[in-house]
Amino acid sequence: MSFNWGSVSGWWLPACIVLGLLYAWLMYRKPVQLVKSMRNALFAFRALVVSFLALLIVSPLVKSTTYQPQKPVILIAQDNSQSVKLFSKSAFSLRKGWADALKKQLGDGYEVHEFHFDKDLKDSVSDTYDGRQTDIANALHQLNERFVNRNIGALVLATDGLYNLGADPQYEASNIKTNIYTVALGDTIPRRDLLISNVNYNKTAFLGNDFEVEILAEAYQSAGESMRLTITEDGRQVHQQNIAVTSAAFKKVIPVKLNAGKKGIRKFTIELAPVKNELSVQNNSETIYIDVLDARQKILLLYDAPHPDLAVIKQGIESNKNFEVKTSLVSDLSTIKLTDYSMAIFYQLSAGSYSKLQGLQQSKTPLWHIAGTQTNLPAFNNAQSAVKINSSSPEVQEAFAQPVPTFSAFTLTDSSQNKLSKLPPLLAAFGNYTAAGTASVLLKQKIGNVETNYPLLAFNDDAGRKQAVLTGEGLWRWQLAEYREFGNHHAVEELLSQTVQYLTANANRQRFRVYSSKNVFDEGENVLLNAELYNEALELINTPDVKINLKSRAGKSYSFLFTRSGQSYQLNAGTLPVGEYTYSATTSNGKQAFTANGQLTIKQLNLETRQSTADHQLLRNIAAQSGGQMLLPSQIDQLAGLIRKNENIKTVVYEDKRYSDLIDVKWVFVLILLLLSAEWFLRKREGEV
Repeated sequence: MSFNWGSVSGWWLPACIVLGLLYAWLMYRKPVQLVKSMRNALFAFRALVVSFLALLIVSPLVKSTTYQPQKPVILIAQDNSQSVKLFSKSAFSLRKGWADALKKQLGDGYEVHEFHFDKDLKDSVSDTYDGRQTDIANALHQLNERFVNRNIGALVLATDGLYNLGADPQYEASNIKTNIYTVALGDTIPRRDLLISNVNYNKTAFLGNDFEVEILAEAYQSAGESMRLTITEDGRQVHQQNIAVTSAAFKKVIPVKLNAGKKGIRKFTIELAPVKNELSVQNNSETIYIDVLDARQKILLLYDAPHPDLAVIKQGIESNKNFEVKTSLVSDLSTIKLTDYSMAIFYQLSAGSYSKLQGLQQSKTPLWHIAGTQTNLPAFNNAQSAVKINSSSPEVQEAFAQPVPTFSAFTLTDSSQNKLSKLPPLLAAFGNYTAAGTASVLLKQKIGNVETNYPLLAFNDDAGRKQAVLTGEGLWRWQLAEYREFGNHHAVEELLSQTVQYLTANANRQRFRVYSSKNVFDEGENVLLNAELYNEALELINTPDVKINLKSRAGKSYSFLFTRSGQSYQLNAGTLPVGEYTYSATTSNGKQAFTANGQLTIKQLNLETRQSTADHQLLRNIAAQSGGQMLLPSQIDQLAGLIRKNENIKTVVYEDKRYSDLIDVKWVFVLILLLLSAEWFLRKREGEV
């Protein structure tokens, strides 16, 4: 222990001593009834007490130094994944209790910690080898974080070098500043094996469309054989081909085009037929799930008489694959199920036709009204609220399209707007045009060289239902002119497609929706579901309770209650056994009950069977870059000797320096108390008190 005066001058020490001596001299200078030796002792006691008290007032810092030895920490991390057990011969396996034996061989001079890992790092060594995923980098990262600022002497990493999660372990190993001794498990000799190592695919496809699946197939020690690849959809074979194996280590990416013929979640099983004496058939198959969506919305185009515009409208809308147009005479309306359609287009209808469509007009179905020379204008004006046409003669006028730059409901490209302004005029009724105050006008009429405020194409929201109004006919002229001038129909198709897309947005929104966070969950993964409930104004609410029942194919049921989250619902159903499940969710809003159904799948993990040949080169690299060494399981008894001989692995002594105020040193108070007590006792005994 030593004093550190800091900002206080060291001359205060003799000053404090002088003060103590002066105080004691003043107290004991006069003749007293004490013998000289007693008097000197009392003088010394008082001088020391006053000096110490003065030092406490000055408050110098007291420096204390301690030394703490820290044993080298030896970390043992053993791979507990399935691949170690499946593909290891006895010569490449560790004997039971090897970690405890290493601990005894090292003795008390080392601090040994044992772990095992697969997807995550866990305490103690395990030999169950039941991990379904391997993340070596994550295990190294967790060890580095847990033992940061510790004296890590060595890391013993026992693994086959195969990983199917996380980053390259070599990068994470470089962050651990210690020697890494790798124990190489598994067998590096390739054995006869076929496997599907990877499948690339889009998880969704549209009904009726083709989609491509890329399969990475591998074959080892099978040169001259022929791999037979089959793909089945829900048990029905949809593809088969043979692939010739041309080398001992054969790899090939096989693109396969499949068709989405049925909507819903479709199960596709990709399989390689096993060959004779194959090491493992567990890695010969892979199952994927494609969610086939019927995303095409059906549009009903109604008319009274044929017109070349009808083909242009149908072609332009169907240029967007999400839409399908059905054309029909109003007289054939009885053969059509109106609820199948997301939107209707009324093309130049008569008064009688409008009267037949009262039910459709009173529904929430979005409508697009197109007027022309054959339109009954009074019925047209009564059927929609966006544009009113006041005409007293059967004459027509030519109206060029004049794009409105302030229109914001949706956006047309600058190229399309420029083209539309240069296309031939449409034929519109002669008269006065008035747009509703709530209407948004995309195209105005330009008559001759005069730009007017008359609407040519306008949109409006009528009590929650979207409407569009086109006040002229002759779209077929636009299509011909655009192709003649520009070689394509892009502007006309974009205008028609964007108009329909805007009108049908949210038109088919379900009042009650339940959907899982994904269609296929891995084994052991928490199943997450979401639910949304809308009131009649299509506003999200979550006041009512939402119940759900999941049922496995084996008939076992699981019931849950959703929890409220924000304005919607969420459910964490935890982990479920492997299999296919259907679910049914129920709720109610007032007197109206709602039900939503769906399905999901829990997929078995087969990641550990995709690779059978151990990667000892990875382990050799990790050991070399850290200054360690790679050993085989048969050499495990040499490990303790290597660690003891490594001069970098040694006990580290840490010097701990601490500074504290003298007033915080307890023995100073004890000394002062003892001195004062001794002085009082001696004075009392001599009769001086």
